[in-house]
Amino acid sequence: MLRILTFNANGIRSAARKGFLEWFARQDADILCVQELKAQIPDLPDEIRDIPGYRGYFHCAEKRGYSGCGLWTRIEPAAVRTGFGDAEFDAEGRYVEADFGALTVISAYFPSGTSSDERQAAKYRFLERFALHLQALRDAGREVVLTGDVNIAHKEIDLKNWKGNLDHSGFLPEERAWLDRLFSESSGWVDVFRRLDPRPERYTWWSQRGQARAKNVGWRIDYQIATPGVAGTARATDIYAAEKFSDHAPLWVDYDFDPVGGAR
Repeated sequence: MLRILTFNANGIRSAARKGFLEWFARQDADILCVQELKAQIPDLPDEIRDIPGYRGYFHCAEKRGYSGCGLWTRIEPAAVRTGFGDAEFDAEGRYVEADFGALTVISAYFPSGTSSDERQAAKYRFLERFALHLQALRDAGREVVLTGDVNIAHKEIDLKNWKGNLDHSGFLPEERAWLDRLFSESSGWVDVFRRLDPRPERYTWWSQRGQARAKNVGWRIDYQIATPGVAGTARATDIYAAEKFSDHAPLWVDYDFDPVGGAR
């Protein structure tokens, strides 16, 4: 079994202080994907940079204290790449990709458009360019698991107050249509969590205002998105919200997949 865990830390050092690393050590995960490191590599203490039993790879933003992605693995990767070849967004530290035999695992942090119209326009540029990158991965014939904070809730089931957010970034028609296309039969990508867990009120992010988390007024914006071959081997999934390490909750999926030999 291959367990992949993804988590937006909203500052990995902050999450570590809240007990994330101790919790993670009990999860028996093979690969950990983290978004929003909010740190440069020299800023990471040894216990974060070198989690015992794992090798870490990082893509940090040029701007200090902003964005950043990490991928820790206890399986030796054949190759690792940071950035997806786009100068604008690679400068923001949004992508780490590791190859394990026939499988590519990605930790990605999609832009949020909530702060301004300018950032929403940047988000649309990212989605357009990233779709081309994902298609290139498909064309290369690899199995892929894309993990991360996509900053989009796909359907009404994926956020509590969907009626009040129809004109808000993260649930705009254009953003949801991008996921529609990604999950279409012609594109073939699979929303792995939703395939395994069709229940409502399963969220991964809550506003820090008011009592959103206590009342479970949340959004599901963190995903594991996979090509059909590896997606078909997914056997179990969960979101862990019992402890608060961040404004997001960790999400894991177990795949009955051997990175070297493929599906078992």
